Amino acid sequence: MTAKYEKLANAIREQIKSGELKPGDKLPSISQLRDEFKVSYGSVRGAMLVLKAEKLVEGRQGDGVFVRDPKQKD
Repeated sequence: MTAKYEKLANAIREQIKSGELKPGDKLPSISQLRDEFKVSYGSVRGAMLVLKAEKLVEGRQGDGVFVRDPKQKD
């Protein structure tokens, strides 16, 4: 069985790969993701950590989480 945070990470990853979410796009808020995917805060946080580790998204303090440009240097 797939963990909830993995399902959420997979869903967001697919939206990025399909072009539904483009570089620079802001991801929905934690509460929006919790409501949409029926998961806990911990699951959203876990998914964000996975996506950040994969360099697909980046957090901006006080601003939110955004899709990274794949050409962007670290």
